[in-house]
Amino acid sequence: MKLNILGLAEVGWTWAGSMKLGSKTLIYSRGHIHERGVGILFNVTTAKSLGSWCPILDRVVVAKLVAKLLNLGIIQGYAPTSDSEDVEVDKFYEKIEKAKGYLKSQDIIIVMGDLNAKVGDERVEDVAQWHRDCK
Repeated sequence: MKLNILGLAEVGWTWAGSMKLGSKTLIYSRGHIHERGVGILFNVTTAKSLGSWCPILDRVVVAKLVAKLLNLGIIQGYAPTSDSEDVEVDKFYEKIEKAKGYLKSQDIIIVMGDLNAKVGDERVEDVAQWHRDCK
């Protein structure tokens, strides 16, 4: 399988950082304990476009890829489950908004990750889902 960018949840390292994994580059954001954590893995070609990145929270990391016409902002998130307290859920969405603040309005912004969403058959505004019949 050929991947340029892969979003990760439940990354096992503490704090935040970046590392080389063979020819790939991993950026990650974690807390001080081994829970939660997110990361973005880039192949060697895509990593060359990595302009900047910022760990926002143990559940959110943002990366900016520099391109010729428009830059690409990638926000990787790991949302709390529906069993979580409302305060924790609200904090997560506040951090997603904060991550968007690191990007320019003309950047293409992709929010991805484990959003612990419950998706039905109805269309929800501003949400894209992959249909099971698509190849």
